[in-house]
Amino acid sequence: MTVSPRALEATLRAEAPHVVGALARRFGRFDAAEDAAQEAMLAAARQWPGEGVPDDPRSWLIRVGYRRMIDLIRAQQADRRRAELYAEESARAGTEALAVDDSLHVLLLCCHPVLSPASRVALTLRAVGGLTTAEIAHAYGVTEQTMGVRISRAKKQLSKAGARFEFSAADDLSARASSVRKVLYLVFNEGYTATAGDVLERADLATEAIRLTRLLFREAPEDPESAGLLALMLLTHARRAARADAGGGLVPLADQDRGRWDRSMIDEGTALIEAAWSRAPVGPYRLQAAIAAVHDEAGSDAETDWPQIAALYLALEHLEPGGPVMLARIVAVAHAYGEQPALDLLDTLDRAHGLLGHPLTAHRAHAVRAHLLARSGRDDAARAEFLAAADLTANDVESMYLRGRADDSPA
Repeated sequence: MTVSPRALEATLRAEAPHVVGALARRFGRFDAAEDAAQEAMLAAARQWPGEGVPDDPRSWLIRVGYRRMIDLIRAQQADRRRAELYAEESARAGTEALAVDDSLHVLLLCCHPVLSPASRVALTLRAVGGLTTAEIAHAYGVTEQTMGVRISRAKKQLSKAGARFEFSAADDLSARASSVRKVLYLVFNEGYTATAGDVLERADLATEAIRLTRLLFREAPEDPESAGLLALMLLTHARRAARADAGGGLVPLADQDRGRWDRSMIDEGTALIEAAWSRAPVGPYRLQAAIAAVHDEAGSDAETDWPQIAALYLALEHLEPGGPVMLARIVAVAHAYGEQPALDLLDTLDRAHGLLGHPLTAHRAHAVRAHLLARSGRDDAARAEFLAAADLTANDVESMYLRGRADDSPA
């Protein structure tokens, strides 16, 4: 029986961490296990479209991975008897491995603190997400060689640091869950609005981030911030269909057709944040999810409870006083209390934090200032700010939108 490309991709991505985990658990070598699992995935991608997905795909993938690991051991002149022993026990061990859910273990290992944030993201997408090096490289706008080097270096760092696959998930989760959430948050943000390129979003990354966050939440349902992160992603991704027009142009939140928002996704996200909200202290992901829920519950931009959003952003700023949060609070203040108070707040925060000059916030800060000036009727100043913001963003869709707004402002 043949299988559709989408179903094949979903199966392989779901099984990827289990295969990596089974091989790492058996052989004690994460770097080699990840390579062997990737080769098993490629073999499946070649064979299954014509032959159909096996009744037990995980067992099939693990067996292929075992054979690749044995070949690797022999190629490296390991003890032949040890390799033969692995071969003799592979079928039995593979069956035993199916009873163990290694997904969380692999996710935690990929987010080891010895790795840089960029390396954590890349390794997570490959080992847990099942993406190829080429797919990850394309998503982040770098060459396959560059991404391959990054992934290889990450695995070597784990080996050098003595990072072990075997550990207590309960003990490690409390120490590493924050790192895992940050990685998944970065993946989702890059998918929701691409940093660079000619498309507004990379839906595959956003969808993968949601899938992996579901995995984290499923394995640790008592963690309220993991619930908050999943809720945030769902409540935000629910608007995806309305974020661009027929030509691919950006549609601001205020102008979106809310009838195109995914209500089932909104309902799920709202239920998650409501269930997790009461557990103190409230963290940054739950605050952001609460903000997203207020937006999604409003029937229109005019009906949005902007004073509540401004208050939630102020609370978030106390926890994470970064430029993006400050700029979001400025926008909320403008809607709740008017443009001039928001401009005054922007000037105050810019003097304290250099929002208009910082490379990570400059384009967004100029865009916010442009919108506020335009709404205040200061068209000449707004036009200059729109053009400055357009020059500073690397996303072509966003740049086109900003230049269009500049053209709408009289010179």
